[in-house]
Amino acid sequence: MTTRKFEIVGLACLGVILIALAIWRLSALLPSPKPVFNGERAYQDVLTQMAFGPRTPGSTAHIRTIAWMESQLRKAGWQVTIQAATELGHPLQNVIANRTGAAPEIILGTHYDSRLLADQDPGPGRFAPVPGANDGASGVAVLLELARSLPRTAIPIQLVFFDAEDDGGFAGWDWLLGSRAFVASLTTHPRAAIILDMVGDQDLNIYMECNSNPTLDQAIWAQAAALGYAKQFIPRTKYCMLDDHTPFLQAGIPAVDIIDFDYPYWHTAADTADKVSAQSLQVVGRTVLAWLLAQK
Repeated sequence: MTTRKFEIVGLACLGVILIALAIWRLSALLPSPKPVFNGERAYQDVLTQMAFGPRTPGSTAHIRTIAWMESQLRKAGWQVTIQAATELGHPLQNVIANRTGAAPEIILGTHYDSRLLADQDPGPGRFAPVPGANDGASGVAVLLELARSLPRTAIPIQLVFFDAEDDGGFAGWDWLLGSRAFVASLTTHPRAAIILDMVGDQDLNIYMECNSNPTLDQAIWAQAAALGYAKQFIPRTKYCMLDDHTPFLQAGIPAVDIIDFDYPYWHTAADTADKVSAQSLQVVGRTVLAWLLAQK
């Protein structure tokens, strides 16, 4: 009787093993699920940053944002380093994320700081920092959601969150301090840099920026059109911007600035979360994700 029980148990175990093997082989034949960019989750990242307060360089909100971005990136499986630098006497911290130790071929960048004063505000708000929901938090939100949704690709991709982009025009400051320090530190040149800035406007109108690499522009805007986003990605130039893509261009690296500069709350106290749309974040995120997946 005991021998018979062992035979039954052995057959049952063998059956379980064979079933598991069959499921494994079947799953290997099935296509992997398509990566999905979640605009609602990205919008929650905007709200998190707004809860910290204005992310002006050196502030408590700035420090908390760095720690939060690092934790989100590590949770999504990225390796994170903090690049410390000093520009014009100001200490900076760029947050850099990689999946492997390979030199990046494509860099996705955005700035996470907000402006010291809302100097474009017509009222007393001009004496307070810019809240930075669209101008800062939206680009961070898209990059973090891309970090979660982007599968491992054959092309090494690097995510960079630049510090101190937004305080040009104030005494002792200049624009693009973080991206300038980052580009100056490069030992290899990527084949492309894609910069996201002010990409969450509820009324999204992203024109081609006239300083950007035209080949990259055409490819990204064509990808947007293929996804049905031709109304949001308008295939003609309108603005010439000084932005975080500028240091890359100056270094001979093809770069694109994806920016909606038709934003009436730019550098005002009204740049708040109610001006940002999860749908707009999704349009930009899905466009960039699809373009990245098409690269070889």
